[in-house]
Order: sequence, then C-alpha cells, then structure tokens
Amino acid sequence: MDRNTSVLELKGIGEKTQKLLAKLDIHCVGDLLAHYPRDYDLYEEPVKIAQACSGSVCAVYVTVVGIPNERKVRSLHILNVDVSDSSGTMQLTFFNMPFLKKVLKQGGYYLFRGTVQARGSRKIMEQPKLFPLEEYRKQEGCLIPEYALTKGLTNQTLRKAVKQALERCEFEEEYYPPELLTACGLIPEREALETLHFPREREGLLEARRRLVFDEFFSFLYLLRRNRQTSEGLKNRFRMFETADTVRFLERLPFPLTNAQKRVWQEIKNDMGSPVCMNRLIQGDVGSGKTILAVLALLMTAANGCQGALMAPTEVLAAQHYETVSEYVKRYGVCFRPVLLVGSMTAGEKREAYRQIETGEANLIIGTHALIQDKVRYKALALVVTDEQHRFGVRQRERLAEKGEDPHILVMSATPIPRTLAIILYGDLHISVVDELPQGRIPIKNCVVNTSWRPNAYKFIAEQVAQGRQAYVICPQVEEGEMGDLENVVDYAEKLRCALPPDIQVAFLHGRMRPADKNRIMEEFAARSIDVLVSTTVIEVGINVPNASVMMVENAERFGLAQLHQLRGRVGRGEHQSYCIFVSAREDLETMERLKILNRSNDGFYIASQDLKLRGPGDLFGVRQSGEFSFRMGDIYGDAAVLQLASDAVEKLMAGDPKLELPKHRALGRRLAQEAANSVDFRSI
Repeated sequence: MDRNTSVLELKGIGEKTQKLLAKLDIHCVGDLLAHYPRDYDLYEEPVKIAQACSGSVCAVYVTVVGIPNERKVRSLHILNVDVSDSSGTMQLTFFNMPFLKKVLKQGGYYLFRGTVQARGSRKIMEQPKLFPLEEYRKQEGCLIPEYALTKGLTNQTLRKAVKQALERCEFEEEYYPPELLTACGLIPEREALETLHFPREREGLLEARRRLVFDEFFSFLYLLRRNRQTSEGLKNRFRMFETADTVRFLERLPFPLTNAQKRVWQEIKNDMGSPVCMNRLIQGDVGSGKTILAVLALLMTAANGCQGALMAPTEVLAAQHYETVSEYVKRYGVCFRPVLLVGSMTAGEKREAYRQIETGEANLIIGTHALIQDKVRYKALALVVTDEQHRFGVRQRERLAEKGEDPHILVMSATPIPRTLAIILYGDLHISVVDELPQGRIPIKNCVVNTSWRPNAYKFIAEQVAQGRQAYVICPQVEEGEMGDLENVVDYAEKLRCALPPDIQVAFLHGRMRPADKNRIMEEFAARSIDVLVSTTVIEVGINVPNASVMMVENAERFGLAQLHQLRGRVGRGEHQSYCIFVSAREDLETMERLKILNRSNDGFYIASQDLKLRGPGDLFGVRQSGEFSFRMGDIYGDAAVLQLASDAVEKLMAGDPKLELPKHRALGRRLAQEAANSVDFRSI
C-alpha cells in the first residue's frame, strides 16, 4: 500500500473508527503517518507521596484510608478519597466517576498516576488514572506516544493503526539528494517516522523530529522563495497618487497618527506610486494601529478610481471591518462604496455582491476566503489587503492576487517576530514595523499563579461580569483525553457553570465546531449575550470585543511566550482596565520565571525575543502553535536553528537549480509539487 491508501484497508479499522479518524482529518495512510504524537508518556518508577512534587506527573502506590466521600454540585459528581503510604497522605479527586466508590476499598492498595497539586500543605491529585500494578510495571521506563484524540478514539487504537501503516506502507525513494542530507545532518524520512511514532530513547526522538521539522520549513520556504521570484519587480499597472481624500480623512479623525504610523504610511504611498507593485507587510503589536493604515491604503485606491479588497480570517471580523468602514462613510463622507462578501450570506445576497463587484459599483470589497471564489469577478482590483496573514498563507494570497492584473499586496500581522526570523519567514514581502502604541491605552495588568488560585480567579471573573465586563478562558485542548491531563474546553465550560453564579452565561468555542456554530458563538459574545467564553486558541485572531476585560489562560506553561502575548491581545481593547491571569500547573522556578516575563512587559517584540532565547530545540511537549506559521510540528522559536538551516538549503538549491530540473532533484520536485497541490493553509485549531 502507498500513502494514498484508505485507512479502511488497515486491519481493525472499520467504518465506525474511520468516521472517528475523519474527525481528526485522517483519511488515508499518509494522513495517519503525519498525525504525529502530541506527547510522550514516560512511565517512571512509583514514588513516595513525600517525594511527589507539585506540578509533576508521577505514580504512587498507596492504600485507601477512610471511606470515599461523594457530593454533587449541579450536574457534576465529585468523589474525594484519602490515600497514604509510609511517607504521608494525599487526597484524590474524581469527577463524574461514581462507580469508583465501589471499586476503592478501605485498606486496599492501588497504583494511581496523575498530576500532583498543592493546596497549602496538602497534596492533591485530580482525576488520576488507576493501574493494576503488573500492567504499570510492563510500561515502566518506556516512551509511550500520546496522540491528539477525539471522543470514542483511544491511543491504543491509533498506536496499532500507525504501527501497521509503517509496516505495510511502501515508501517512495528518499527525495533529498545525498549531499543535502549529509550537509544538513538529516536522517532518512522512513527512519524519522518510525522513530517519531515509536522512539526507543530521547536522543533518537530528537533526531527524528529535527528531520520532519526541516521538511516542513523547507517546503514552506521553497514555495515562498518561488513566489518571491514571480512577484519581485512586477510592473505597477496601478500607480497611485495621493488625493485630498486621505488628507481630509486624517484631519477628521479624532486621533493623530503616531510617528510610527506616519512612517509606515509614507512607505505605503511610496510603494503604490512607484514603477513596481507593492508587496509589503505591516508588522505591529496588538493595538498599534495597523488597521487604520490599511484603510488609508484602500481609500487611496478608491480615490484613484480602482477597487480594493480586504480579506479577514473570520466572518465576524470581516463584518466588524465592514461596520467600521460604513461608519467612516457616514461620519466623514469618505468615497468608499463598500460591499460585504462572506460564506454564510444567502445566494441572493451573494449574487447582488457579485454584481456590484463586477460592475465596479463597489470599490471596497470586504470578506473572508469567499473573496477568492471563482464566481467573484473584479472590475479593477488594484489592492489586496490580508488581515492576519497566517489564516491564508502564500497560496491564498496568490489566488486573490490573480483576481486582478498584478494588484498591490498589503499584509497585516499582529504576531511580533524578531527581525532575524521575520527576514526568513516573510521572504516575499518588504517589512514595515509599527513599533509605537497610540497614547492613552491602558496597560494590561498581569499575574502568574498556580492552580490553587483558581477560586480567586473565578470570583474575580464574577465581579468583572457584575460590572458589565466579559471574560475569556483559554484551554489547550478541545475535549478530555486529547493531550494527557491538560484542561479541555468542553469539561472546563461545565466546571465554570458550576463555579460561577447561575445568571452568568458561559459558552465554549473550538476549531472543530461547524463554521456556522463558531460564527454564532463569536457573534453572541461580541453582542454581549455571552459573559464568559471558554475557548481554544481559535480566538487568537478573528474577534474584536472591546468590552472583554479578563483573559485567563489554563496550562500557561505549555504555551510559548509569544503565543501567550497574542492571546493577551484579545483584551485591553476598550476603555476599561483589563487583566490577564496565567495559570500554571507547574511551579518549578524555571517555569514561573519564564512566565513572569509576561508580568514585566506588554511589549510583544521584547517578549518574542525572550521566547527565542528561552525555547530550546527538542521542547516536544508544548501546545501546538496556532496563528502565525502554525506548522504541524515546527516551532519558529524553539527550532530557529533548523529554520535557518532550511532557509540556507533552499537558497543554495534555487541558486543552482531553481526549477528542480536536474536528475538528482526530480524526486524532490515531485514531492514539493504534490505538497503544494495538497496543502491546506486554513489550519484547524
């Protein structure tokens, strides 16, 4: 079998399991092999209770003391039981597992494994796993792969399927030429996949991961460099000249541009009036005022008799942009004739939008990826603006650009990336940095706490809601069991409903929900119908709620600093004081000191530079990035050295054989062409 073979061909995979795998976007053998482990569970020797450190995952062999105590809080069943060994006592807490009351006998010996927490001088394990001692001993000392799961699918099922796929799949020839493998110190792909899924020791695992991270970076950068070759020096068919429209608009705005905004606006004007097409990135922290610069560029386009398109990552944000622009038309009389185009519109509404776009009646088109559908025909598309570029990627920008005759390209990104990395990752764009925040913004107040502080956090959120504010709570996984003992959105939302006053409306949001449901939840939160939104990092972009004043991040130790800063950017957008609470399940000094960098600074570029210093290679167990450059495995901070290596390899390759026509490069050319054809830039979270 090859990588395109359906998973149904594997023994033990029936239609029921196939449907569950499909929820994880696993349809063929290749998808299965590319469903990399989320974590590796090292089953270490059981420890005494006294040796169990707060924040650590460990096993204890203990006896039950006293009778298990059970209680119900609304729909939540809670079972507490005390256990002890010769060194001390510990409390175990189980949620919605009432049957354990009959299983756990007073005086009986059991082996439990879970995350240790400290509540004052008392040690606690919540929802630990119960093991027969013999079964645990068999796994002791092994690195066991743990996969992202969905309800009804187990790690055991995935491990068996992956093992079978590796044994039966016929791998193609190694696509990198031998000299590249040697120069970059890479192991063969098959060895990397086998080792990544079933490692024997950590050193081999790191080598396997390094090879697959290199593959991701190499493919991305090759496509980027190829795009740069076609876009560099394109003749400017739409030379723009500043008119009175932008000058009057700036005079009427209730706030002056910052010096950084003025500098970038001048760069945009120079580009749009030059002999070659603009291809520029505006990089700036949350709240630095990038959007108003995009509006100015679009207004200049409209004033010159052409059309501009603004592409947003979500329908909610597209609608918010449309409302903002419509307000500018009403209040300042600007020459925009805007139209909104999103997937959820009715067929009749879309037909009318298509008509306005094709006739030129609309000179500003705002929407989502609906803007690049085949039915959309522009009359004179001269400027394409993509907001939060990571939701689209190179191919989507190309498709939108193809709708016009080499239009100007302007990309906005709120992800603060150190310049050394930005030069590599934005290789096809000129970079403008808005490195100054407007005056009057209230700095966010931050705190880093352990899990014992949760009751205080819930009380604080309730107080903020009582004052009319709203809150976000971020969890790293969608549902129980995806990534070990991390908090999950579905259960946490229920936990909050129990912990908060009954009149507080709690809802959850994650990337696996249907688009219509995601839009509805975000719209209701924006409209203040929802008070507390429990979400994965899907809210990192795509929603603007100035009324939200609290951001609480669970398992903050598992995220990169730069991503935590991005999440923090969802609050602090309005007139009220905002707060960010980072909850860490680990309390070791290194973890807490790292997170406290967020306490000390709200400067995204400083935080990103610290992330680059502190995230070392081989940090396997972080939460997968979302947002900017959300590679399946690679991390632009922790794997910065591999990113540089891949960049150098791509540059060398393209200097000698840009079209990959030499015999030794043909296998690589076929591989890259296949990846380009199959790649999906709208990555799920």
